[in-house]
Amino acid sequence: MKFPSPVSTEWIASLIGAQVIGNASALATGINEIHKVEPGDLAFVDHPKYYDTCLNSAATFIIINKAMEAPAGKTLFVVENPFEAYCAIVRHFRPFEVAKQMVSDQAIIGKDTVIFPGVFVGNHVTIGKNCIIYPNVTILEHCIIGDHVVVQAGTTIGSNSFYYNTKKDRERWYTKMPDGGRVIIENDVEIGSNCTIDRGVSHDTRIGMGTKMDNLVHIGHDTVVGKNCLIAAQVGIAGATTLEDGVTLWGQVGVNKTLTIGKNAVVFAQSGVPSDLEGNKVYFGTPALEAREKQRELVWIKRIPELWDKAMKK
Repeated sequence: MKFPSPVSTEWIASLIGAQVIGNASALATGINEIHKVEPGDLAFVDHPKYYDTCLNSAATFIIINKAMEAPAGKTLFVVENPFEAYCAIVRHFRPFEVAKQMVSDQAIIGKDTVIFPGVFVGNHVTIGKNCIIYPNVTILEHCIIGDHVVVQAGTTIGSNSFYYNTKKDRERWYTKMPDGGRVIIENDVEIGSNCTIDRGVSHDTRIGMGTKMDNLVHIGHDTVVGKNCLIAAQVGIAGATTLEDGVTLWGQVGVNKTLTIGKNAVVFAQSGVPSDLEGNKVYFGTPALEAREKQRELVWIKRIPELWDKAMKK
C-alpha cells in the first residue's frame, strides 16, 4: 500500500510509540508485507527467525521488537509488538467505512458503462468506460476496474484477504491482518460468474489486460495475473502468486502460494502446482510435471499389475 504522500519517520514513530534507530530524517512511501516490499516501504518483523530476511530485504523502514544496529540506509522502529504497530498504520490510512447505498457517491463510473440492478459498488471505486457489470456483482472499496471489462453475475471483487498473524501461545491463534491493498482489473478483462478475487494485504492483486476468467475461479491476495491469461472454471490460486503473460490454467487447477508460473505455460485440468513452473511448457498432474513426462509415468503405473504378475510367475 502506497501512502497518499510520503510520511516522516517522526510521524510514524509518534503514531506507534517507537524508538527510532538509523536514519531519522527519511520519508516512507508505503507499507508492505515481506513478499512484496520495495525501496521506500515499511515492513515488520516480530520473530528472530525472520530478522535477517527482513533486515536484508528491499524494505527501507522496519518495525522490529529488538533494538540493534540499523543496516546502512535503513531505519528501525523498535516497539514491543510490531504486528499491532503495523496494523495501526494500515488502519490509519485505510479506516473501516460503512457503505450506506448500493452504488457509492464516491465511486467514479466511466462513460457508457452499464451497471445492472443489484450491483454493489463500494467507496473509492473506479470503473472505466464501456464496461458491463452484471447483476449481483460486488465491487468493494478502493478497487479499480479498467475499460471494456465484463464482470458476470455473482462475482465479488475486493473481498478480504485470507491472511492471519499466527501465534500458538495465545488463546486465539489467528489474528486477522487488516487489508491495505486493492484489486486492479486492467482493460479488456472478462470475469465469469461467481468468481472471488481477494484484495491484497498490503500490495495490490492485479488481473492483467486481456485476461479471460471462467466461472467459479478464486484469486488469492496479492496475486498478479499477467496479460492475456486464460483461466478455466474452478481454478484456485493462493496468495502472492505470479502468473506471467499468456499462462493457461484449465479446469480445477490448484496453485500454491508465493510461486511463479512462467510466460505461456499451459497447465492441464485437475493438476496441482506446488512450486515454480518454467514458461513455454505444458504441464499435467499433481505435482505438476511436463505433460509428456507425466503421461509416460502414468503408462508405467498402469503396467505395475502386469509386471507384478510376471515377476511372481518366475
